[in-house]
Amino acid sequence: MAATGASFPKRVQALLASLDNELLLSSISILEIALKNARKKIDMPEAFMHQAVQDLGLTVIAFEPRHAYRLFTLPMHHADPFDRMIIATALVEDVPVIGGDGQFARYEGLRVIW
Repeated sequence: MAATGASFPKRVQALLASLDNELLLSSISILEIALKNARKKIDMPEAFMHQAVQDLGLTVIAFEPRHAYRLFTLPMHHADPFDRMIIATALVEDVPVIGGDGQFARYEGLRVIW
């Protein structure tokens, strides 16, 4: 789990630990985690998710119509709808994405950390 940072590279762990960085989480990530939990692909109940967001000091960004409209012009480099929504949100909000998915780097203008 991200709470320990154990699965992140050291550079990402340092960025997450820095008090100078505002840590954002897309509401789409919560949606994806909830669905994976319901399908028993991961074990992360709602209470744990709430606590993790609080403990990590995350600011949750709601998925808004302006993010959805960005999907109309987003190239189909990636088929995962959750990732595409996160990418669209990051592009609209002009914030970097932390993620190990190599497809993210194919999106022009998207700043990818990791």
